[in-house]
Amino acid sequence: MKSTKYSEKVLDHFRNPRNVGTLEGNDVAVGKVGNPTCGDIMEVFIRIDGDKITDAKFRTFGCGSAIATTSMTTEMVKGMTLDEAMKLTRQDVAEELDGLPPIKMHCSNLAADALHEAIKSYRKGRGEEVADDKEKVEEEVECLVGKDEFLDKGVYTGVDNLQDFENRRTLILYTGDKSVEKAIELTEVTGRVILLTPDESLVLSPELAEKLAASTVKVLYESRLLEIRGEVEVEKALIRNLDEDEDYELFVDAVVIID
Repeated sequence: MKSTKYSEKVLDHFRNPRNVGTLEGNDVAVGKVGNPTCGDIMEVFIRIDGDKITDAKFRTFGCGSAIATTSMTTEMVKGMTLDEAMKLTRQDVAEELDGLPPIKMHCSNLAADALHEAIKSYRKGRGEEVADDKEKVEEEVECLVGKDEFLDKGVYTGVDNLQDFENRRTLILYTGDKSVEKAIELTEVTGRVILLTPDESLVLSPELAEKLAASTVKVLYESRLLEIRGEVEVEKALIRNLDEDEDYELFVDAVVIID
């Protein structure tokens, strides 16, 4: 049986979380990540002066370890440069908390990822080129219910042949610029393409943003895919509206998760 015992530091940061709240201003960046299947969603706010993080706050919906790791992350990151903060790992946070139960390391220890998302958002806003984080995306969909069950039965990890999607209701998860490009391409063969993102907006290049706006792709913001459902092949997707905190079913024929 896996241990679920928490250290005193974890309990302290859960009971007395530091830096709860939000930050506002042109010098503030926000990163949001989550694994709704496991029940944890985190937002990290950082204030940046030059290349240094001068303040950090957070909002977290989740279990005790999710709150504790986000609290600790905001404490650790103050005073770091952006490059230093990008090197902060989940393991670093867990060690600073004197360890986490193994069962909590995957779905609840996501605060460092939220921090990295905030930094990448800030850098994209300044016109800097930022690589897509495929590892984070892969981990987030790892415990997605139905993903493996319907692989090659309506679940795709790429778009190799557009004709496979002809006239099919297609849901594509936002995993970076490539997923947006593929969503736009899919409109050549079907008029029913939905792009799903947990964010309130997409940070894209002006050219790609213009192409998306001119396309027939429907973007569902502040939404997450919880489960893929069907009898033999994909028939429905269970979606969570993060803004309303409500779940609903969406009829789809295909789900695309770009590797």
